[in-house]
Amino acid sequence: MTYTPATQDQLLAIRVNAGIEELARTEKFAAAEPDMVEAIVEGVGQFAAGEFAPLNRVGDLEGAKLENGVVRLPEGYAEAYEAYVEQGWNAIASPAEFGGQGLPFTLACNVLENLGTANMAFNLLPMLSVGAIEALEHHGSEDLQHKYLPKLVSGEWSGTMNLTEPQAGSDVGALRATAMPIEEGEHSGKYRIKGQKIYITWGEHELSKNIIHLVLARLPDAPEGSRGISLFVVPKYHVNSDGSLGPRNDVRCVSLEHKLGINASPTCVMSYGDNDECIGELVGAPNRGLAAMFTMMNNARINVGNQGVQIGERATQQALGYARDRVQSARAGSPDKNPVAIVEHPDVRRMLLRMKALTEGARALLYYTAGQVDRGVLGDEAARARGEVLTPLIKAWGTDIGTEVASLGIQVHGGMGFVEETGAAQHWRDSRIAPIYEGTNGIQAADLVTRKLGLDGGQSLVSLTEDIARDCADEPALAALAKDCAAVAAWMSDEASLDDRLAGSVPFTTMLAVSVAGWQLVRQLRAVEAGAAPSLAVTKPASVRFFLDRIVPEAAGLRTSAMAGAEALYAIDTEALLG
Repeated sequence: MTYTPATQDQLLAIRVNAGIEELARTEKFAAAEPDMVEAIVEGVGQFAAGEFAPLNRVGDLEGAKLENGVVRLPEGYAEAYEAYVEQGWNAIASPAEFGGQGLPFTLACNVLENLGTANMAFNLLPMLSVGAIEALEHHGSEDLQHKYLPKLVSGEWSGTMNLTEPQAGSDVGALRATAMPIEEGEHSGKYRIKGQKIYITWGEHELSKNIIHLVLARLPDAPEGSRGISLFVVPKYHVNSDGSLGPRNDVRCVSLEHKLGINASPTCVMSYGDNDECIGELVGAPNRGLAAMFTMMNNARINVGNQGVQIGERATQQALGYARDRVQSARAGSPDKNPVAIVEHPDVRRMLLRMKALTEGARALLYYTAGQVDRGVLGDEAARARGEVLTPLIKAWGTDIGTEVASLGIQVHGGMGFVEETGAAQHWRDSRIAPIYEGTNGIQAADLVTRKLGLDGGQSLVSLTEDIARDCADEPALAALAKDCAAVAAWMSDEASLDDRLAGSVPFTTMLAVSVAGWQLVRQLRAVEAGAAPSLAVTKPASVRFFLDRIVPEAAGLRTSAMAGAEALYAIDTEALLG
């Protein structure tokens, strides 16, 4: 289970799809010069391979354990996290005034890509901290920012996101956690938090010196539903006025979930206020917590899509290595009847190229999305809106790709993939959570065909398909797919009922994601043909051609499904369906 950073393909995507050189011509991102970009991509790749990757297998086998209220990680995790903090990888895109480097979000995505490819479960720790930083940066008061951001930015403290409760899964508006104002005493002006949260990633551990929980809860007399939710920052340890740590807050981990994968990531059931002394501070305005939390969630959704790239890359590398070394049977179409490595067999070659093409397509989409987010930060409203359209695509399709590629990796291994000995099964087990959390992929698709479909009067989505069709006129199948996406979008906007749109949302999301990814791969190929990334001159044309000739036609075939409507879904009543 060796890991080699995909440095050259990452640099190509950062330059071509994110347009890092254009970003570096602005005052805000002037530090993102070519030498700096290369140093970051190469440096974090080496760090991930040296520190995070060796812990991936032991993390899966031993996992996180809760002992007397303390979460223990396998040997080596504390040292690796300490090295991560010391080298400053957590601070790449964070604000300079709080100790960050102020570099583009694109480069922060690259840090997470490398760390997650090396060790997806471990990478969830910094990933959630990045989201907490962004939520406090945009919605926290000046006092809260100065109190919490410097050590969150450095990585000395970590952050979490607390939404889900046992009775409130995707319906966040059904949560019951409460926040009571404190009117006197040392905590006057703060709130007593009480309730239980489930599925809290890295909710308890000893790797960072403090854990800053962002918790959704209801104030007294708050409106029902999502309009009555507020956001609170609840530290594991109280923070004194001089920044030092005080006594422990009234928050604890009740248990750890026993999961299919990501075993080294402690998924906690958290209890707040067992002794009625859990103290939290309000973030943003009362009853506006969901808006603040969505800042964190939108960041996390792109980073979860990134996880699809991560697990796809890791599974592809392992499958390629196995296919090179595993000798079995002669190639059917060859006059030589001696056994060959399975990489020579047509169907294995198909699977490997599919894995590679899908992973590279998802990476191209990831960095194109990140580049649009960075332009939005610079004030480009069209780019900001396009980034919003792209976010459900990278989250949903990106994670679907991660799962498919990891599954193909098992298939390449054959029977050895189904047993745990090779580790191929770990990649699939780890991958399977990504289509579920931060809003299931069905929720992402629903977001695309409701809110994003009408963004800027529908122009944001239409202009995207027009750009693809125009720029890819020399690739007829891809241009036709973009036009099909426009036709489906028009039908959904003008004719379809809400149920019809939702019934076709998932195939439409796939269609649009494939069209954008294909477009960005074409841009990569043109750059390689013009002399960029000489090391990819042989492989890139093959993977892009596979994507255009095989993946794009599959997506085009989804148009009928996307426009089939909801009637057939309800052709039998619920009782008959359930038997």
